[in-house]
Amino acid sequence: MRRLGSFFADPMIAVLVMATGLALIFPAAGELRDTARTVSSTGIFLLFLVNGMRIARGEITHGLRNWRYFGPLMLWVFGVMALGGMGISLVATAHLPPLVALGFLYLGTLPSTIQSATSYTTLAEGNIALAVVGAALINIAGVFITAPLFALLAGNEAGEIGYQAIVRIAAILVLPFIIGQALQGWTRDWVIARKARIVWLDRIVIGIAVFVAMSGAVEQGLLQMFDGASWAWLLIMTAIFLIAAHLAAWWASGLLRYPIADRKAFLFAGAQKSVAIGAPLAAILFVPDVAGFVIAPLLLYHLFQLMMAAPIASRLARLH
Repeated sequence: MRRLGSFFADPMIAVLVMATGLALIFPAAGELRDTARTVSSTGIFLLFLVNGMRIARGEITHGLRNWRYFGPLMLWVFGVMALGGMGISLVATAHLPPLVALGFLYLGTLPSTIQSATSYTTLAEGNIALAVVGAALINIAGVFITAPLFALLAGNEAGEIGYQAIVRIAAILVLPFIIGQALQGWTRDWVIARKARIVWLDRIVIGIAVFVAMSGAVEQGLLQMFDGASWAWLLIMTAIFLIAAHLAAWWASGLLRYPIADRKAFLFAGAQKSVAIGAPLAAILFVPDVAGFVIAPLLLYHLFQLMMAAPIASRLARLH
């Protein structure tokens, strides 16, 4: 029981498990699914509006000047990790449904987390300033980079990504973020003062997006497509990708001769992946019948990274 409580210590884990479980038991179908998708899109718009309000323009400007750190980090997150996701995806096609295998490529093209990467860099006694600015820049870049990068690497398998998807991204992700940036001179202090409540906005919006996506996958026979061997392959491949990403990010930061504190920030920003971007973006890019399959590796990866991050950070805190 104590271990179960420890597993759900991070509320985001509980939200993901509850959203997935609800979709498996009571999937949204027909008109209810259309309504849920509208609610999800509205929530995503609001979430990115608030993100635009709370990410200071000065942090972005400062980060753009530090290309010795942020240049390699961008190449790592959207280059090396994307290629790694493609490699895992190619192997997974022999063992998993095609859309689930494609999900590893989608996972590889996503940006890293903001809150989690910053929190664990702090716990590891790393460079907190780099972590905060780096994660923010990576996430902003991800809004513009992930979809076209995924479409480029996936080719014909990307299916529905086209002009309409780009318009939806611009309308639901980019536009509210730009509005938030324009308004932050009047609203940022108000948003920062309510940080604890706004974190729950993130979680609720992500949970709704996951519920809508998984509902579509359940309707398309997700449970029937997975036998015990398929679940084992999905778990094993996700774990391999996660472990390889952390080991390789730490090794790469050493090759770049970063100070230890900077290496810790690079590790968490480079190896973690953001469900906060991944789930809403999938809800925009794909119809629910497809999105649930594509985000399956992302959901597992996110759960695994939260389970691994604290022990890794605690161990790194002893390294100076």
